[in-house]
Amino acid sequence: MKKSTIWIIAVIMGFSFLALLYLQFSYVEEMVKMKKEQFDESVNRSLYQASHNLEVNETLRYLEKDVNETERRAFSSDSVTVDGIGGTIKHSRQFAVAADDGTVYSSFQVKAFQMKPSTVPKAMILRRDKNSLADAVKSMQEIVRNRYVYQKALLDEVVYKILYTASDKPLRERVNFRSLDQDIRNELQNNGVNIPYHLVVSTADGREVYRCPDYSGEGEQYSYSQYLFRNDPQSKMGIVKIHFPEMSKYIFSSVRFMIPSIIFTIVLLVTFVFTIVVIFRQKRYSEIKNDFINNMTHELKTPIASISLAAQMMNDESVTKSEQMTRHLGQVIGDESKRLRFLVEKVLQMSMFDKKSVVFKKKELDLNEMVEQIAQTFTLRVEHTGGRIYTQIEAVDSGIYADEVHFQNAITNLIDNAVKYRRQDEPLDIYIRTWNDEHNHLCLSIRDTGQGIKKENLKKIFEKFYRVHTGNKHDVKGFGLGLAYVKKVIDLHQGEIRAESEVGKGTKFTIMLPVMKEE
Repeated sequence: MKKSTIWIIAVIMGFSFLALLYLQFSYVEEMVKMKKEQFDESVNRSLYQASHNLEVNETLRYLEKDVNETERRAFSSDSVTVDGIGGTIKHSRQFAVAADDGTVYSSFQVKAFQMKPSTVPKAMILRRDKNSLADAVKSMQEIVRNRYVYQKALLDEVVYKILYTASDKPLRERVNFRSLDQDIRNELQNNGVNIPYHLVVSTADGREVYRCPDYSGEGEQYSYSQYLFRNDPQSKMGIVKIHFPEMSKYIFSSVRFMIPSIIFTIVLLVTFVFTIVVIFRQKRYSEIKNDFINNMTHELKTPIASISLAAQMMNDESVTKSEQMTRHLGQVIGDESKRLRFLVEKVLQMSMFDKKSVVFKKKELDLNEMVEQIAQTFTLRVEHTGGRIYTQIEAVDSGIYADEVHFQNAITNLIDNAVKYRRQDEPLDIYIRTWNDEHNHLCLSIRDTGQGIKKENLKKIFEKFYRVHTGNKHDVKGFGLGLAYVKKVIDLHQGEIRAESEVGKGTKFTIMLPVMKEE
């Protein structure tokens, strides 16, 4: 599959996952917002109703008190008269309510008529009964009217006392805080809010007059307030405030069912991203493997062809073979065989490192001596380019405990790369230095004046099979295993290697090793 196709699929799937996550988070946000608005409305409605109930209860208390006092001040008088001519008995009762100063608020009279049946003809009894019924109806209407006036007077008096007497009392005397707390709790439950809250009652100017016993400041950001006695003068009003310590849990409980779907979506997104990364990595490894196979084929083809040609010439009887030619053909076969063995061993070494089956034969070595010997072997190759190798031996404590073959191969690979990747038609200078740093490390640096490495390639040079692209030039052969081998060797010696480079100026490799002792 083409890389562009993979990228298109990855972008589409990634955008789809992100859009799904966005929709889920938006839905959760809207649900939280809606739940918060419903909660605010329920709490405010509950507080308003509790405040209203408080005022109603105060009115009822004053009304009951006033009625009791009025009943104690009420009086009645009875009167009975007898009409001698008609034999009619008139009975009346007068009710009245008066204040302490003698002012009569209301009064009404109940009248009753009684006749002597023996003195009234039968026809007159029927007629008088009808008249008596009409008089009784009128009398009852008058009673109801008078009672209405009486009750209205009572209510006027109660309202007067509430307006001019109740508001003068302190808030602590007007409010039963336990009853208010219970009323608020009941109203909240009626509106579907059943979580703990903390209560504070204060005056209009902010003086606190009551606080619930289990009060704590947690959750004060979710607080609600309501005026008490809203029709009183502003200075006489009270304020009840409540807040909910578990408000966040309450809101979270309404969207808790969405959490698993969001988690699964995120897991799918992470898995998808990981899969895409693995696909690109495998594709890159596939490309590297193909490059490695192509490079190995070309690398092995040359010595095989040389050996085959030399063997063919030796076996061709038509070719006259002198002693010098035979010796030359034998040398060619030997050199190419060594080269072929070196290439195979290079691949086998990395395979052994990957399987962790390599065994180091460590012994006491002197890094200064090893560096000087390796530099001596490269002197002719470097001088052939017109440059020189400069050694600066400054390490005092140069003893290391290492595998001589592998460690020497690692240093050789670094110098060999400097020679192979030099700038053409320009002299190459190589600077090798050893020293001890302040952290008791033995350090080795190899710096060249070659073509250098770009920054984007510098961080990949220690990867297996990686080779820096050189455009259409293929004058330098290799498998991309040299620096990977060097890093493996340094790491297995508990050391560290880092590279610095600048295009056109050269590259510098620095190796830091602990000063080891034989175990």
